[in-house]
Amino acid sequence: MKHNIGKILMIVVGSAVFSLGFDLFLVPNGINCGGVSGIAMLINQVADAKWASVGVLTVLINVPLFILGYRKIGKYFFFSSLLGMAVTSVCFDLFEAILPVPKSEPLVAAIFGGVIIGAGIGVVFLTGASTGGGDIVARVMKLRMRNLPIGRLMLCLDVSIAIVTGIVYRDFNNTLYSIITLVVSCTVLDRVVYGIDYAKVAVIVSDKHAQVADAIAEKLDRGVTLLDGEGYYSRTDKTVLLTAIKRKQLAQLKEIVMTVDPNAFLILQDAQQVLGDGFKTYDRYEL
Repeated sequence: MKHNIGKILMIVVGSAVFSLGFDLFLVPNGINCGGVSGIAMLINQVADAKWASVGVLTVLINVPLFILGYRKIGKYFFFSSLLGMAVTSVCFDLFEAILPVPKSEPLVAAIFGGVIIGAGIGVVFLTGASTGGGDIVARVMKLRMRNLPIGRLMLCLDVSIAIVTGIVYRDFNNTLYSIITLVVSCTVLDRVVYGIDYAKVAVIVSDKHAQVADAIAEKLDRGVTLLDGEGYYSRTDKTVLLTAIKRKQLAQLKEIVMTVDPNAFLILQDAQQVLGDGFKTYDRYEL
């Protein structure tokens, strides 16, 4: 129950943050962030009708996309994304009505709007949900294009909407500012979704490999794999240690290795995702 409540809160907060960035920075400056909300913004600009608010249009456009998401990804994604879409749509119209719009330069608005939007969508994506619209299309495409980060995939889908923005507003600058927002938001999105999952892979060459491995297993509670190697210059057999650790354990690992063997050779590399004991389990629907 606590786990589910936590996910619901993340969806609500992330959707509200996304709407906040959209209403405060993008709409007043004619900057588009793509997706269904971006399409709704363009229709609203062209139609100029009271009933055609961004929130209402977002709901209408989302209906067929939610059907697609239900069939391709499943019930949890459908209902959690339905919550994200509902919160986003309500906040679009609510924030527009009650919040004063700050005056900002278009470039500043494009950058800060992109950061806020990317962070909001990223928080929602961490729960396995979405805010609807283009997010659903990106999630479905992600099932087939496993190696492409979700942020870059969304960027490819949204560039065309940015181009149309310049046509609707009759100013090519709107397209350029929209592309800046898309690049910034997708970069922040990838950082939120994948950045917190970064681990470190350590490769250690030491003549005291047994003591180093024992210390890592005892003090860090991490497994160690022993690999057979050979020194190029000395032509002597070497035992190479391979281990994956959390980022917060990095300083402790260096201290352990250098305390046991000050002459050890240590290589540290970033690992974007580590699956297995002590880390995440595999989920075919994850990003």
